[in-house]
Amino acid sequence: MDTFECETVVIGAGVVGLAVARALALAGMEPLILEKNAQFGEETSARNSEVIHAGIYYDAGSAKARHCVDGRERLYAHCARHGIAHRRCGKLIVATDAAESAKLDAIAARAAANGVDDLCRVDGAQARSMEPALRVDAALHSPSTGIVDSHAFMLSLLGEAEANGAQMVLHAPVEGGAVQPDGRIELRTGGAEPMRLIARHVVNAAGLWAQAVAARIEGLPAPPPNALVKGSYFALRGRSPFSRLIYPVPRDGGLGVHLTLDMAGRAKFGPDTEWLETRDPAAIDYTVDPARGAGFTEAIRRYWPALPDGALDADYAGVRPKIAGDAYPDFRIEGPDAHGLAGHVMLYGVESPGLTASLSIAEAVRDALRA
Repeated sequence: MDTFECETVVIGAGVVGLAVARALALAGMEPLILEKNAQFGEETSARNSEVIHAGIYYDAGSAKARHCVDGRERLYAHCARHGIAHRRCGKLIVATDAAESAKLDAIAARAAANGVDDLCRVDGAQARSMEPALRVDAALHSPSTGIVDSHAFMLSLLGEAEANGAQMVLHAPVEGGAVQPDGRIELRTGGAEPMRLIARHVVNAAGLWAQAVAARIEGLPAPPPNALVKGSYFALRGRSPFSRLIYPVPRDGGLGVHLTLDMAGRAKFGPDTEWLETRDPAAIDYTVDPARGAGFTEAIRRYWPALPDGALDADYAGVRPKIAGDAYPDFRIEGPDAHGLAGHVMLYGVESPGLTASLSIAEAVRDALRA
């Protein structure tokens, strides 16, 4: 097994890992990106709704709120600068009865506390003038919400990182390691060409695998417990009657079955919420059960009663890397203040809005490594 000394290692080439690698490369830190899969962004980053979130729902002052609002503007600017397909299409948060309408002001107040100052309340008639297929009592319009070609975004991050000294190694799972007496971290990779790396800086951006990776490195504090939440999506057959994203008023701790669009205008619904019994990412079954479609149909018809019978097809599923034990877990960006090891950052629980927040998270990681 060959041994290499290097300045910086980023573990994981999802959207957050690539954003971090880009930020570090631009800072002259020449990161080596380790990815266990055959390509970048094959797991959580390839199995989401591709929404650019405004920052509405998160607790004020939370890492999710701060990085979502900051990352949103960074993402729009990055897409415009690099010619990445995106659209600021807007979103309606719809209330289907008086009880739900009464909750809209609280949602708007939470958004304002997060720095989202462009929400506009509309009545049912105004909502229908915007989206004639809707049947709702009232709504909030979020003009800052949008959609993005997430693969093109990740490709731009990788290209800019590599142009500034980063390198990516595929089929390179981290199988072990240890903190060294001088504070550097030794990593051992598997795959066809195993390596031993000794790095001054390590960023664990392994997403679903972040806790497992940290547990394999001797001398790191125990990571927070993980929980895996599967979300299934169903696609709409035929043309969508909507030009904006449609979200129901949140209920039961989730955002409900919402309608999103891709860059081609195709509509999909989801994700729903399915807490998995396993905490092992290797045991995830991404199959979508067609029987779940009945629940989707019922939820969608609350705001779109004209949804045709048999119009939904099981599409794909993704899994969120949540932190267990907290009903509303926040991002964990753990630098030396958390684990006591200078020069290293562990990222846990980076679920939605991780795509939107990725460029902002990357800046925070860069600053933590420089401190």
